[in-house]
Amino acid sequence: MHPTAAGSQTSQTSPTSRTAGRPARSYPKGERRRAAIVETAFAVFASDGYAGASMVQIAAACGVSRAGLLHHFPTKESLLAAVLEERDRVNGELFFQGVEPGRDGIAYFQHLIRLIEYNAGQRELLRLFGSLSTEAAAPAHPAHAYFANRYRRVAGDLDAAFRDAAARGLVRAGVDLDGVARDLIALIDGLQIQWLIQPEHIDIAARLRRRLGELLTVDL
Repeated sequence: MHPTAAGSQTSQTSPTSRTAGRPARSYPKGERRRAAIVETAFAVFASDGYAGASMVQIAAACGVSRAGLLHHFPTKESLLAAVLEERDRVNGELFFQGVEPGRDGIAYFQHLIRLIEYNAGQRELLRLFGSLSTEAAAPAHPAHAYFANRYRRVAGDLDAAFRDAAARGLVRAGVDLDGVARDLIALIDGLQIQWLIQPEHIDIAARLRRRLGELLTVDL
C-alpha cells in the first residue's frame, strides 16, 4: 500500500474479518481452497513478515499438508505474488471500477480518499505493506519488482489526475505540480507507518484531504 496500501487498479485481523465488505465471488472447490490459502498467507505474512514466514507454517495455519499447499503454490514467491495480486484486485473492484484519473482527476482523488478511509479498518493490510515495502528494497526480494511497478503506476495515476484537474482550472494558482505525485505517495506511506504505531493520533484520510485542499480549488 500504500497507494500503496492506497493503490489503484486503473492502469492492495482474521481472514474472515478481512473479507468483510469485499465483492462477492463464487469459486469452484479448487479455487475456494486456493483463495483460503491466499487469505491465510496474507495474515501470516502480515504477522511475521515475508522472510519470517515459512510454507510449513502457512500450510499448518491453512489446515492443509505441505504437499497440498505446494500443489497450489509451488514456491513461497508464487504465494506472495498471489497475495499481492488479490489485494490489488479487491481494491480495484471496491474503489476504482470505471475510474480513469486522466478523464476525471477529481473523481480519482475522491475514490483514493475512500480507499484510505477503508484501509483504516485493515490494520493487517497496512502492516503487511509496511513490512514488505521495507524488505522489498533489496533488489533480490521477490516483491521488489512489484513495488517498483506499483509506485510507478500510482505516481502515473496521480500525475494524470492532476493534469486533468489543471486542464479544468481546478488547481490553485501558483501550485507547481512537478513531483507532487511522489510527494503524496510519501505522505500517505509515512502517515500509514505512524498510524500503525499511534493510531489514536493519526487520521490519514483527513490529512490527505487537507493536503489535496492546498493543491486543488474543490472540496473533497
